Amino acid sequence: MTEENDRAVAVETRVNARPEVVFEFFIDPEKYRRWKGNDAQLDAKPGGLYQVTMTAGVVRGEYVELDPPRRVVFTWGWEGDPSVPPGSTTVEIDLVPDGDDTIVRLRHHGFPDADTTATHAAGWKHYWSRLSTAVSGGDPGPDQPSL
Repeated sequence: MTEENDRAVAVETRVNARPEVVFEFFIDPEKYRRWKGNDAQLDAKPGGLYQVTMTAGVVRGEYVELDPPRRVVFTWGWEGDPSVPPGSTTVEIDLVPDGDDTIVRLRHHGFPDADTTATHAAGWKHYWSRLSTAVSGGDPGPDQPSL
């Protein structure tokens, strides 16, 4: 789902794990690589580096807020992309317990135009299914992004 009026992406998924488990997939480099990226350099503290090498390029920003196991916020942007440079957008992830599952809600905002917003919406939807598989203990396989 895309919120066109403020150029934001909002996606949600349910994963079969408690928030304490899911939270680690946003701050632990090895767990992050299982669902997204070929390499991850994550210094999970406010002001710490968030850098992920993905098939489409290198994303870089910094962690802004960590409230284990409920919330993670980091900035985001692509190296070498003047329309979405490193740190120019913000990703907010909220983890809501629901029985033995977790509702994972993401809001990514600050995009310069509707096309960039739509591209990132497609990307997050692709990676959300991979996250669900990895958190549940499965192997999402090699990444074949739709971007």
